[in-house]
Amino acid sequence: MPAADGYGARWDGSGTEVRVHAPAVERVELCGRDGDEWRIDLGAGDGGWWSVRTEQLAPGDRYGLRAHGPRHNPNRLLLDPAARAVSGVIDWEAGRFDDPGWDSAGAVPWSVVVDPTFDWTGDRLPRVAAGETVVYEANVRSLTALHPSVPPEQRGTYLGLAHPAVVDHLLDLGVTTVELLPVHHFVDTRALWSRGLRNLWGYDPIAWFAPHAGYATGDRGEQVRACKTMVRTLHDAGLEVVIDVVFNHTGEYDRAGPTVCCRGWDDEGWYRHQANGSYEDTTGCRHSVDLRPDANRALVLAALRCWADELHVDGFRFDLATTLLRGDDGVDLAAPFLAEVAADPVLADRKLIAEPWDAAPDGYRVGGFPPPWAEWNDRFRNTVRDTWRGATPTRQDLATRLAGSADLFGSTRTPSASVNFVTAHDGFTLADLVAYEHKRNDANGEGGADGTDDNRSWNCGAEGPTDDPDVRALRARQQRNLLTTLLVARGTPMLVAGDELGRTQQGNNNAYAQDNEVSWVDWAAADEDLLAFTRRLLGVRRRRPSLRGDAWLTDEDVTWRSVEGQRLDADAWSDGEPALVMAYEDVVVALNPGADDRELRVPEGTGWEVVVDTTTPDGAPSAPLAGPTIALPARSALILAR
Repeated sequence: MPAADGYGARWDGSGTEVRVHAPAVERVELCGRDGDEWRIDLGAGDGGWWSVRTEQLAPGDRYGLRAHGPRHNPNRLLLDPAARAVSGVIDWEAGRFDDPGWDSAGAVPWSVVVDPTFDWTGDRLPRVAAGETVVYEANVRSLTALHPSVPPEQRGTYLGLAHPAVVDHLLDLGVTTVELLPVHHFVDTRALWSRGLRNLWGYDPIAWFAPHAGYATGDRGEQVRACKTMVRTLHDAGLEVVIDVVFNHTGEYDRAGPTVCCRGWDDEGWYRHQANGSYEDTTGCRHSVDLRPDANRALVLAALRCWADELHVDGFRFDLATTLLRGDDGVDLAAPFLAEVAADPVLADRKLIAEPWDAAPDGYRVGGFPPPWAEWNDRFRNTVRDTWRGATPTRQDLATRLAGSADLFGSTRTPSASVNFVTAHDGFTLADLVAYEHKRNDANGEGGADGTDDNRSWNCGAEGPTDDPDVRALRARQQRNLLTTLLVARGTPMLVAGDELGRTQQGNNNAYAQDNEVSWVDWAAADEDLLAFTRRLLGVRRRRPSLRGDAWLTDEDVTWRSVEGQRLDADAWSDGEPALVMAYEDVVVALNPGADDRELRVPEGTGWEVVVDTTTPDGAPSAPLAGPTIALPARSALILAR
């Protein structure tokens, strides 16, 4: 299998070699963009490889490719499948993609030759242990677009995320791993452009090897240098960088979309088709990438190696990962892709996180991926949301999630395989989860049809903004309760950028197209109490090994009790009582999601103190322990330690 640098355009100091793997074509032309356009043919090699070396291309120069063959249209200028950088956008106003005689060169992006040199001296992957990992999911643009300490020209960019003020926030918060929404180069779809909206989240890629140019101040290679600088800066601070990768579909959509990458090179070979010739759609994006062909998997693996080797990222979160495993008869949990990633010496020691579902009925496979993969655990999300909104899941279900979801991962993996989350980029923010029961997505221009209706949220007595002090106080406490439950659970916790600050999307639970104040983190409106609470909670988790680690809990490690201090017997697990106590030798977590005030019996022994109390704005204890019991009010949580 070729190494990552076997693909694409590589500058050698005096010229550039362009190599493309395209076995379905009969001829490939290289086109220059800067100055007078020129064309030269690539030479055919063994195994479907095409290549040429030219001194007409240097770093910063733009180039394109044209594919000739019975199923190809040389009027469509194509991106290098392994372009390290992309310049330009799709000009939908000028584009006539339904006209086969139209030359698209003036309306599509161009590939860019990149200078590969960069000073990585001293860079080290932090290699945070699985049981110590705390993930912070963020969008490059949203996190920094309004940050007052970031220079205006760097806001919304890689360099903005690398700014000392942002890095200091991450370190003070106590997270270990920044998981970035897609940063490979993506486009705006025609549907978004026609509605005057833009792609914020980035789930429409056209160049898997290339950092997105919109997150830099230039698109002639500046995006690559800026992305590398961001990674190196975060590494210097001890923070890992995991990127969200989208190999299940591209920004080409259906045949009414642009032809700029996979479709132009080999539509039949790259996308899955039904018997009638239409696209098979397991992604909800009108087509699905086909990873059955060896050559397709080889390119995807090369892209992953590029990000790992050339950009030094620490791992990957795979969007709609089960589509990558689809064989001839549906999802194959022994698919070649999994074995090839495991056998790759560059990728095997990176963090690998699956979104273990796609949009097809047979696509939900939580718990099905092999080690060393971790998976987003939506069962955790649903149970915790239901618990605190009063939908009364059994205490057994809640305890199972708190203990690491052994029912899903216990046979072959450890608790860190469960990426626990209460919120994610897709859905309500934490503040909106306790303020809305119904989505408010009209700004997306889809008539409110987009986004889930299964929010499992509770508005605490009023829908949306309110001046009622009791409702506002309850909402603040519910946010603290949800965060507490997340961060005392075994597994890999994931926070969403801005949740620690009280960020709202005004009830929009699918803000993928809201590249504006709806989605941007408003640092000026930060809830300082909630920020202090989150810092306190993460500090307690960090200092208390009982609340983290990557071993399955045994009866010697933890006991499950009632608030009165009794061990729960078989009947008690499903008796309808909502309160639950998780007791270690040195830490006690008491959760009271119910509507009634309770009294928690303090464990026997000396030295116990309250370290987190969700009834106070910053989590500091409301009063010292002064007897055998302590108040555990309705809808509150306590952490005691000694």
